[in-house]
Amino acid sequence: MNKEKSAEIWRKIQEAGDFLKNKLPDHPNHPKGRNSYAHVAICIKNKFKASYKDIEDNKFDEVINYIEFLKKNPS
Repeated sequence: MNKEKSAEIWRKIQEAGDFLKNKLPDHPNHPKGRNSYAHVAICIKNKFKASYKDIEDNKFDEVINYIEFLKKNPS
């Protein structure tokens, strides 16, 4: 992904992380609470099979939409 789009996605990941802070369900592997920023980044990596920086430019809108989906569907 080009530098500008990558930076925009990173901003969206941070916004989603802020939004999801203390909203993710408890998990036994995270007794001190879940990291909402890492959660969003890992979900992106799992869905697109690449780090957000390595996703193709033509999938930019799809990644943005997925981040919005994650905000609406904390898991």
